[in-house]
Amino acid sequence: MDRTTAGWGSGFLGMLIFSGSLPATRVAVASFSPMFLTSARAVIAALLGGLLLVALRQKPPARADLTPLAIVALGVVVGFPLLTALALQRVTAAHSIVFIGLLPLATAVFGTLRGGERPKPAFWLFATLGASTVVGFALSRSGGGSAAGDLMMLAAVLLCGLGYAEGASLSRRLGGWQVISWALLLSLPLMATLTLATLPQNLSAAGAPAWAGLAYVSVFSMLIGFVFWYRGLALGGVAGVGQLQLLQPFFGLLLAALLLHEPIAWTMIASAALVVLCVAGAKRFA
Repeated sequence: MDRTTAGWGSGFLGMLIFSGSLPATRVAVASFSPMFLTSARAVIAALLGGLLLVALRQKPPARADLTPLAIVALGVVVGFPLLTALALQRVTAAHSIVFIGLLPLATAVFGTLRGGERPKPAFWLFATLGASTVVGFALSRSGGGSAAGDLMMLAAVLLCGLGYAEGASLSRRLGGWQVISWALLLSLPLMATLTLATLPQNLSAAGAPAWAGLAYVSVFSMLIGFVFWYRGLALGGVAGVGQLQLLQPFFGLLLAALLLHEPIAWTMIASAALVVLCVAGAKRFA
């Protein structure tokens, strides 16, 4: 198996893991506030990542790597989860998919700017068509939002795309799980403070489903998913593998249908099929 194929396979697994975040978050926020959920999951993942770094005797990152690691932490540990949690207090989950559909394009742009990648012109055509498909699908389901919520979602997408591209570049030197673990540790003081500040008064009132949701987004969405995702971006290319994110809303909605018994519309099936074709095209010309 060549590096590109391995990268796309690893990226696909990462995308599948991230797809479970939406149903898990929906279950968890029934008992926890968005702010507590965002910070608590980062703290739990940071502690697990720190244990891995110590157990496997990983050397601390070089001084030159601290700034890129801080960018990763700002983008994917603090910025994206926090801004989306705040935005979802103002916009619907369906409306937020409009902006999630722009994330692969943002990742590709930052992969070009920060990683020096140069996809072929046809790649941008497929990437734009795929993003437009996801946005169009989301708009057909969306009830609306607010100016403040939309700005927060746009900022979240830009920060996340930057964090993905920066993390992929670092992963070539440090390894995927090491990058996200060090980034989580860098953000630990801030996220621990937020966790204590937003701690629910009665944790025992939260039901088992909410705790399961918190466990999923902490262990899988915030740590294990990034192990596969950063490895995929590093091996297969940030711009190309990043287009797999176009599939994430559809897998998330599919999981929501299976676990939460939400209906599946024919527009979802048609849009997902078109997105698959766009991802295949982007892979060929990345």
